[in-house]
Amino acid sequence: MFAIRPILAAILAGAASALTLSQAVAAADATSPAVGISQAKSSKAAITRAALAKAPAANASAPVSEPQVPPLSAAQIVEKHVAARGGAQVWTTVQTMQLSGKIEAGKGDNIARAEKLFHASAKAGGKGSNAQVVAANADVESDKQILLPFTLDLKRPNRVRMEIEFDGKTAVQVFDGKQGWKYRPFMNRNDVEPFSADEASTEASRGDLDGPLIDHAAKGTKVELEGADLVDAQPAYRLKVTPKGGTVKHVWIDARTFLDVKVEGFPKRMDGKMHPVYVYQRDFRSVQGVMIPFVLETAVDGYPDTHKLLVEKAAINPAFADAVFTKPHA
Repeated sequence: MFAIRPILAAILAGAASALTLSQAVAAADATSPAVGISQAKSSKAAITRAALAKAPAANASAPVSEPQVPPLSAAQIVEKHVAARGGAQVWTTVQTMQLSGKIEAGKGDNIARAEKLFHASAKAGGKGSNAQVVAANADVESDKQILLPFTLDLKRPNRVRMEIEFDGKTAVQVFDGKQGWKYRPFMNRNDVEPFSADEASTEASRGDLDGPLIDHAAKGTKVELEGADLVDAQPAYRLKVTPKGGTVKHVWIDARTFLDVKVEGFPKRMDGKMHPVYVYQRDFRSVQGVMIPFVLETAVDGYPDTHKLLVEKAAINPAFADAVFTKPHA
């Protein structure tokens, strides 16, 4: 069962110093009918929780509520979720996927400053003077998010290629399942850089295309039902997913549609502190029998700005040569 997941968030971090691309990317996650999933501890008529789930900035001031949901077990919730997404059997046939569309990359004034600094730096032989920096930051041209074209290619086992266009150039990040490379031709970064050991380890831990819940028992992944929260003002079951030797993550399943409307991403370091990251998944559409969210909004806990990834096209099982997922060329 495939889902756009937060596990590829930060796939193109640092494309330019003024671009906040690290919060904008999400990719596929999956779940399947649960085997051996722990049951809910309570059989009461409803599960309540006196706390409102973290939500994008627009919902941050919503009043605390106690959502009421039917008393289902974790196994029952996941089974219904898999059916809502198109069925586990269909999802296990998905070997590749390509998503393309637009990604929010930052405020318009930040993009404008980045472009000014880039061109000023190039004229100055790669080093912008203090005067150029001040001049580049003098004008605030827009407070709107800038949309950049992106293409995301996915292939088993755990292969990813991401391209984002900006200022007439294309940034590329690739992971072949073991090692990764990034090419970020902004701010005069014109070399293909290998992933650091930490980056490669983090990317490898994100898992394969089918995510942590497909065949989770064989993988040693534990899934539990913790309770219920409000997500986009709708009641949702909160599932705790603990991979074998991995980091605990949470997934929120809408109590009405049983779609995974919120998923927890890898935390992001900002202002010297680690902040939780959440991806809100909306506008689910059927593509060749499976349901895929076409709008994903990434929120960093404690920060008002969010970033959206808008899918315009989704292709199931396109043909990808293995060379697509090797080291890119500058």
